[in-house]
Amino acid sequence: MDEKKWLAAEFEANRAHLKAAAYRMLGSRSEADDAVQEAWLRLNRTDTSDVGNLGGWLTTVVARICLDMLRTRKTRREEPLEMPIHAVIADPANDPERDAAFAESVGLALLVVLQTLAPAERVAFVLHDMFDLPFDEIASIIGRSSAATRQLASRARRRVQGIDETTAVDLGRKRTIAEAFLAASRKGDLAALIAVLAPDVAFRPDATAARFGAVGEVRGAPAVAELFKGRAQAAEAAIVDGDVGFVVRIDGEVRVLVALTIADGVIVAIDAFADPDHLEKVEYSVLSN
Repeated sequence: MDEKKWLAAEFEANRAHLKAAAYRMLGSRSEADDAVQEAWLRLNRTDTSDVGNLGGWLTTVVARICLDMLRTRKTRREEPLEMPIHAVIADPANDPERDAAFAESVGLALLVVLQTLAPAERVAFVLHDMFDLPFDEIASIIGRSSAATRQLASRARRRVQGIDETTAVDLGRKRTIAEAFLAASRKGDLAALIAVLAPDVAFRPDATAARFGAVGEVRGAPAVAELFKGRAQAAEAAIVDGDVGFVVRIDGEVRVLVALTIADGVIVAIDAFADPDHLEKVEYSVLSN
């Protein structure tokens, strides 16, 4: 077997592992595919004759690509749902596939939590705790000392473990509902919007947000759905003050933060904040698709 065929075979043997690592670091299947493909291109441009462990080399390359992607991630408008909505938010007591749905929601919830971490924290945690890479190897990837890398992973671990299973699943389900709302808004689908809104849902903007939208408080699912019809084009799902919501960017700058109150599988309140002083005080983290 010539060298090119051998490299291709070795890469294919490692592809599933590389994609799994990339997905956990990036939280996006499409971006994980891109990272793995970029690793393949780099493999073909690199002299690997001195590489003793090609699998380890590929893992390092994918991790560095993912770290760069996390650091430079920009606004995206991909379809946000990678699985059917009902598979996550259905009542487990009435869902015959509840075990599969539960497993999916736990996985989604973990990704939600991971996306609240800084890029270096996330890479350190995923590579060490999920893929058992030594801290010395991870340190060379993220450009930190081994001791600093250990601290990053430890801090990330505490944050992940700080959310119990019930809360994590709930957070994953809330994200799915929020993304369903955004998808319906972008498509202008009134019926889908109303489906995720409580009948007496309230939209409550602060004074600055009200001026942006030329509208004050709005109540009732039909009126709120009409208000958001086709209007979420620049919105991104996010963790806002520890709960699910979304952000709106204008010219690359976050101008509006939206907090969602979700109960019993529907959105019961939508609070929008655009006052600059308030925005500086609110902690938020944009969630990738």
